[in-house]
Amino acid sequence: MDYLWTPWRYAYVSSSEKAAGCVFCDAVKQDDAKALIVYRGEHCFVILNAYPYTPGHVMVVPYAHLDELQKLPREAANEMMALSQRMETVLRELYRPDGINLGMNIGKAAGAGIAGHIHMHVLPRWVADSNFMSVVAETRVLPETLDVTWKRMVESLK
Repeated sequence: MDYLWTPWRYAYVSSSEKAAGCVFCDAVKQDDAKALIVYRGEHCFVILNAYPYTPGHVMVVPYAHLDELQKLPREAANEMMALSQRMETVLRELYRPDGINLGMNIGKAAGAGIAGHIHMHVLPRWVADSNFMSVVAETRVLPETLDVTWKRMVESLK
């Protein structure tokens, strides 16, 4: 059996480090490049997924730490959808995907990796984009680094 070592993921999978706080609430206190924030709006921000499914995988996140969409004030919900639309445009221009996945997992049982703070995933997809590495080895192969993705997105959002 082959092993692919990913020591940078330890902070993500370690329950003691996850319990230290909310990754989204902590991110907005940091420098945008370090936190991977590509855009800050009035009620929501756009951040790259640090463990992306595909290049360009972003999340639209309200500043308010809420665990259910129904708790989100209308203004923030409207901005979340407007930013999701804008990100669809940006992703189509930057990556030329065949489609876009847009969605939320609300609650741990629904598959939310960060269940305490709602967020909308927006990611480009291509026909047959699950290759043998994902299917057989449960490993993702991404053609660009997060810092390159961040620079491309920030430039596109100007």
